[in-house]
Amino acid sequence: MDLIDDDEPRAGGNNAHEYTVSDLSGAVKRTLENEFGRVRVRGEVGRVVLARTGHLYFDLKDDRSVIASVSWKGQVARMTVRPEEGMEVIATGRLTTYGPQSKYQLQVDNVDPAGAGALMAMLEARRKKLAAEGLFDQGRKRPIPFLPEVIGVITSAQGAVIRDILHRLADRFPRRVIVWPVAVQGERCPKDVVRAIEGFNALRPGGPVPRPDLLIVARGGGSIEDLWGFNDEAVVRAAAASEIPLISAVGHETDTTLIDHAADLRAPTPTAAAEHAVPVRADLLAHVANLGARLHRAGTGAAQLRAQRLRDLSRALPRPEALLATPVQRLDRVSDRFAGSLRALAQRKTLELNRASAGLRPGVLRGKLEQRAERLERTGMRLTPALTQTITRKDERLQGPRFLPRATAAMAQRLTRATERLEALDRMRRSLGYPETLARGFAVLRGPDGAPLTSAEAARTQTHFTVEMHDGALEATPIGAAPRPKKTKPPEPQGKGGAKQGSLF
Repeated sequence: MDLIDDDEPRAGGNNAHEYTVSDLSGAVKRTLENEFGRVRVRGEVGRVVLARTGHLYFDLKDDRSVIASVSWKGQVARMTVRPEEGMEVIATGRLTTYGPQSKYQLQVDNVDPAGAGALMAMLEARRKKLAAEGLFDQGRKRPIPFLPEVIGVITSAQGAVIRDILHRLADRFPRRVIVWPVAVQGERCPKDVVRAIEGFNALRPGGPVPRPDLLIVARGGGSIEDLWGFNDEAVVRAAAASEIPLISAVGHETDTTLIDHAADLRAPTPTAAAEHAVPVRADLLAHVANLGARLHRAGTGAAQLRAQRLRDLSRALPRPEALLATPVQRLDRVSDRFAGSLRALAQRKTLELNRASAGLRPGVLRGKLEQRAERLERTGMRLTPALTQTITRKDERLQGPRFLPRATAAMAQRLTRATERLEALDRMRRSLGYPETLARGFAVLRGPDGAPLTSAEAARTQTHFTVEMHDGALEATPIGAAPRPKKTKPPEPQGKGGAKQGSLF
């Protein structure tokens, strides 16, 4: 601190100590903090501002004065109850100053409601706000499944609540239970419950962790402060947005929290929630057995009634012999006439055949054929000029200026396409043929019989082979093979005395 010696005379004879602005602000800050230290201040919350950094700024006021207050981000996260405008609270913190604006303020690290009345007033205001948004409407609540396969329980891992739920489920109808441990009171409670509800909803069917068909949020009884985490706005919104049906079982019968209004079903106790979740297995078995017995009695009675009705109707039917007597007699009469009728029919058809064959004598048939030939010849003589005339007209029409250019162009186009296709096929033939492969540096080995050698083992067994390349063939011998015998001329025949025999040619 820059101080001026008091013994040195000041201008104008003033010996008062001189401070810099920062020195004076620091001195005031130290004085306030040393004088008051930690304090508890009761007042009504005024303006509340949550900065983007997470710090919370608010005012505490009474009927005569206002004091500015601030809570840093870490302190806000640890608060069980956050200050809201209009609440009467008791703020705990330490008094300090803010030099850049020359003001003092209360740095608050905890806020408690000033009595149950303040909490109830804040709870009622929050309930009206969420109800106005439609989060408590009965129309949006989902039905509870009759028999869920998997039940997700959101509660504390220790305590009697989870044991009561598991015990009641085992007594009524054992189901698979997945427990998501959470803090059920204190500053961690709202965040843990929201994370559990959203986590269960994020599971997908068929995954490594099965997706629950029903959720139960449970906690034992307690004071309004103990249950305050289940009145948090984030918890209520998460329960309302849950796609999985949710049962709220927070507190005892007289305890009511905001999550009870947002849940699809409210249970007065955790044990009652387990009872709502599953039916009684023994009752279901008895009900099914009763229905089976009724079905058996109904089916047996119906079958007996039908059988008795059939017997009654069968007594009114005539005997089979009486029904068949008349048809049998009619069949006998018809069968007696059948042989004579068949012989008469054969004789009549034979007579008709003889009459028809009489008109087919060779002379008569020849005359008919000659008549048909003459008629055909006359028809041909008339048809030839007409056909020639028709062909002439068609030829003149095709040779005309309308069809000839089109036909010529079509023929040329078709010929061009055929030529291009033929050239493409020829290129394919050349590219796929082995001569083209030889031109790229490959060779074909052939044995003495001209057959290709396809393996090294086959080549070693040959005394020699031919190496065919794209520009010719070479004779080769495998390494280690016996040399190929050279061809020698046969000896020329000699005459008597060793003289060579001359050739006549």
